[in-house]
Amino acid sequence: MKILIVEDEIELQQSIVTYLQKDGHICETASNFSEGSYKSDLYAYDIILLDINLLDGSGLDILKTLKEEHKHSGIIIISANSSLEDKLKGLDLGADDYLTKPFHLAELNSRIRAVLRRGHYEGNDIINFNEISINTTSRTVVVNEVDIVLTRKEFDLLLFFITNKNRVLSKEIIAEHLWGDHSDLLDNFDFIYVHINNLRKKLTNKGAKYIQTTYGSGYKFTDT
Repeated sequence: MKILIVEDEIELQQSIVTYLQKDGHICETASNFSEGSYKSDLYAYDIILLDINLLDGSGLDILKTLKEEHKHSGIIIISANSSLEDKLKGLDLGADDYLTKPFHLAELNSRIRAVLRRGHYEGNDIINFNEISINTTSRTVVVNEVDIVLTRKEFDLLLFFITNKNRVLSKEIIAEHLWGDHSDLLDNFDFIYVHINNLRKKLTNKGAKYIQTTYGSGYKFTDT
């Protein structure tokens, strides 16, 4: 999953990044209000971790803008403010959860999983699409009752395709989702072709032919 961490305590920010990356998440960071506003407006994220007490502005204003623009990111407020009034204000504005500092990183990860399940998977750890079954917790895939082995990037790509089924995804969008901030460092999109072709071959070998090339535009995951 792709996560934006808007946090101006750099030590905490980097601790969160290190922990979440071990769980396979793509993490991007913003260390102030301006950067958080810019990135949350420009890119799509599955989850945004949002500190509301930023030096140059309030994270609540970022939250308001996200909701006004109907962005679909799950939003978890992380704040040193533990008062009931602050929690209610954040939740009333549309945050999915509120976590008070200090917190254990394992709890943060559990909150992220819960928000993802509610937002993308209707509260379930298992996603089913015709003969494909994906376990988002164990990161395993079964096609026609047969396990298939995917690399981390192939798994993330399949999940991205299925949660955006019937939508044409450009190479740029796919690269930005899989590599985050590092996508700008790619010289070309050869890596994307390799991952898509490998995933397509593994699915097709088990009878699941859903990845379509939309020439000049990108790729689409569809059964129509």
